[in-house]
Amino acid sequence: MSTFGHLFRVTTYGESHCASVGCILDGCPPGLQLSATDIQTQLSRRRPGQSNLTTPRDEKDLVYIQSGIEHGVTLGTPIALLVKNEDQRPKDYSETDLYPRPSHADYTYLEKYGIKASSGGGRSSARETIGRVAAGAIAELYLKQVHGVEIVAFVSSVGKINIPASVGGRSASHDENNDDVEDALTPEFRQLLATVTREAVDKQPTRCPHPETAERMTKRIIRAKDAHDSIGGTITCVMRNVPPGLGEPVFDKFEAMLAHAMLSIPATKAFEIGSGFRGTEVPGSKHNDAFVVRPDGRLGTATNWSGGVQGGITNGEDIYVRVGFKSPATISRAQATAQYDGTAGELAARGRHDPCVVPRAVPIVEAMAALVLMDALLIQNARTHTASLLPPITTLPPTMIMPPKLKPAGAAEKQEEA
Repeated sequence: MSTFGHLFRVTTYGESHCASVGCILDGCPPGLQLSATDIQTQLSRRRPGQSNLTTPRDEKDLVYIQSGIEHGVTLGTPIALLVKNEDQRPKDYSETDLYPRPSHADYTYLEKYGIKASSGGGRSSARETIGRVAAGAIAELYLKQVHGVEIVAFVSSVGKINIPASVGGRSASHDENNDDVEDALTPEFRQLLATVTREAVDKQPTRCPHPETAERMTKRIIRAKDAHDSIGGTITCVMRNVPPGLGEPVFDKFEAMLAHAMLSIPATKAFEIGSGFRGTEVPGSKHNDAFVVRPDGRLGTATNWSGGVQGGITNGEDIYVRVGFKSPATISRAQATAQYDGTAGELAARGRHDPCVVPRAVPIVEAMAALVLMDALLIQNARTHTASLLPPITTLPPTMIMPPKLKPAGAAEKQEEA
C-alpha cells in the first residue's frame, strides 16, 4: 500500500505528472522545532538536474508545509507536505499508449489495476519518493537531537566499479577447503563507515566519497549516457549511535524492516546487512562477533560482521547495509519488443531519464533508514515506559534480568584515589 510504519506513519501520494506529490506524516512527537529548510535540504539532494549525470528535468522540488506545525513547532497532529510538479512533458510518453516499456511497470500496473497513468510511470516513478524523503528528514531531525543518530549513505559501486575493499569483495582464498578469511571490511573501509559525512559524499557528483573511484564512476555513467543506455550500482548506508534494543521479533526484526523499506524504493533489486552474502562463505568460528567491554562500560563487539543487529534487535554497534539498484529501465536506445496487442515492434523511449539512479537515490536510502529507526524507537519507548509504571519485580532469578552495568574502565582506580 502507500503507507509505511506503525507509530510513525507515512502515507505518500501523487503520480509523476500530476499536479503535486507529497505525504501525510502521522505520529511525529509534539514540540519538535521544525522548519521547511530542515526538509528542503534533503529534497534538494534528491532533485533532478543536479549535474550532467542525472535527468535534465527541471524541478525545484520546493516543499510547502500544509499542516501540523505552528510557529516552527510540531503540534503532534498530522503533518501534510506538498511539492508541486512543474516541469511536466506528458507528450514524451505517447509511445507507451502502444508499448509497455521493457522492465518497466506499464504492463504490471495494467495487469493489477486494469488501468494505468497515461504518462511517466505514475506511482512507479521515482517522483513518488519525494514524500519519503520529506518525512525521513523530519524523523532524522528528531533522531539526531534526542540520540545523536547519524545516517550517511554513499555510492559504493557503479557497474563493475567498486570502492576498494567493501563488503562485496571475495574471500582471501578461493580454495573451497581453505577457511582462512579476511575481515568482511578492511580497516580502511571500516574507518570510512565510522567517519564519512554527507559533506564528503556531496563533493562528488557521483556521491562516492572515494575520489579516485568517483572519477571512474563518472566516466562510466557518461559512457552509458552517450550510448543512450543506462547502468546500475549500489549504495552503502551507515547508521551510527543507534540505541540498542530496537526491533520487534519475530516478523518485524530490525533488519527485516530495513529490507522492507529499502526494497520498496524504485529500481532496487538487492539488500545486504552486515557481512551479507559474504558471510555465507565464512565458518561460524570466524564470523561470530565476540563481546568486549567498551571504555564507557557497556558491552560491544570486537568485530561487526552482524552489521549492528543480532536476533533482529539492534546491539548498539554501527548498522551498515548495502542496497542494489538495477540499471534504469527507460532508455532512449531502440529496443525490439512487443505492443500490448502482441504485435512485434521497436520502441525508442523519449523523455528525460537518469542514466544511473544511484547518485540521486542516496538521500532516499537515508530517508528510509530514518523512517525505520524512528518507528522502531517509538515502539520501544512505548514498551519501556509502560513497563516502568509497574511495581518492581524482585522474585526473578538474576539470570533473567540485565546485570548491573559494568563500571567504565579506570573508574575503580579513580574512586580509590579519591
